[in-house]
Amino acid sequence: MLFRLSHILVGILGVALYFAVLWDGFETIVLPRRVTRRWRLARAFYMSTWGPSRAGLRRIQNPRQRETWLSIYGPLSLLLLLIFWAGALIAAFVFMRWSFFGGSWGRTWFASGSDFFTLGLIQPHGGWGRLLTILEAGTGFGFLALVIGYLPVIYQAFSRREGNISLLDARAGSPPSAGELLRRGARDVNELTQLLKDFEIWTADLMESHISYPVLGYFRSLHDNQSWLATLITMLDACTLVIAGAGCSEQAPLAMDHSASEAAVTRQARLSFALARHALVDLAQVMHIQPAPFDSDIRLPVSELARLRNFLTLANIPWVGADTCYDALTDLRRMYEPYAGALSNRLLMPLPEWLPGQKTRENWLSSAWNDAGQLRSRRALHEDWHQ
Repeated sequence: MLFRLSHILVGILGVALYFAVLWDGFETIVLPRRVTRRWRLARAFYMSTWGPSRAGLRRIQNPRQRETWLSIYGPLSLLLLLIFWAGALIAAFVFMRWSFFGGSWGRTWFASGSDFFTLGLIQPHGGWGRLLTILEAGTGFGFLALVIGYLPVIYQAFSRREGNISLLDARAGSPPSAGELLRRGARDVNELTQLLKDFEIWTADLMESHISYPVLGYFRSLHDNQSWLATLITMLDACTLVIAGAGCSEQAPLAMDHSASEAAVTRQARLSFALARHALVDLAQVMHIQPAPFDSDIRLPVSELARLRNFLTLANIPWVGADTCYDALTDLRRMYEPYAGALSNRLLMPLPEWLPGQKTRENWLSSAWNDAGQLRSRRALHEDWHQ
């Protein structure tokens, strides 16, 4: 009686594991919407692998080496997740086979693996054995077909994301900053309006792809000083400055000649801000990341705010730094910075500064073969290029 009860329990475990893996794969690969359920096999996999990896990589002092190892985790975790699913499916059929036929565990594992990969090395016995063989071979064939179709979709979404991130290099610097983006975009307000519109479309694509395939959030960008999170926050910062400046100044927030252009860029900034904030919150929810407490002095202390005002003023952007303007700026920042800080801490992606750094070099001017003389000439070119 005890022998039969153990077989029944192992069989129930196999059936439960089989459907759990299929449902988890369906939610992760096929279902094109946000999954808020906390208990999932894929989430358990990433919690058990990313946590230790993140803790270990934090100890690497060299930023370039740390970023190199971080760039490996995303693609490697995707392959390991597929192997994890395949192993779990094979184990599910092992439990079901053993519950029906008993026998050696080693032979049962070999038979299950042979049928899953459609090798057919062991002939089934009896009606139930043939049924399990057909079911497992069909599952394995479908799983492999799904994997073959899944990988190209992932990398197509990655390519679309990175293409638009690279476009920001010459427009906002490397790494990007909102102040530099507005300084370069203030010369042509129509161009700035179009840029904000283009990145609204990019944000919509980012939200759709990263909610459908959360593993993309772990994929690093092509350059160490760029990331999808930094790009998203740079656009939010720029929209915040435009909206706050338009709301507190009688002058135009940018160097504009026509009120129609002023209204157009402000309206586009509001639209882009709304969608970018929506994407940020949804991505934090998909990854089950709680927002961090908001502190207005963390990213933009008072001293940095004064520098930002001077920077925008020298760039002929008459953004007035009145108290009401600072209040509006703080209110807008409170809407997205808690989520940005939490995502930055979880993914080890630094957030962008509001102003460009003193010693940064843009990626399009950088090369591993530069010598000192070339670097001086490239710095001069950089200053002339953006005058």
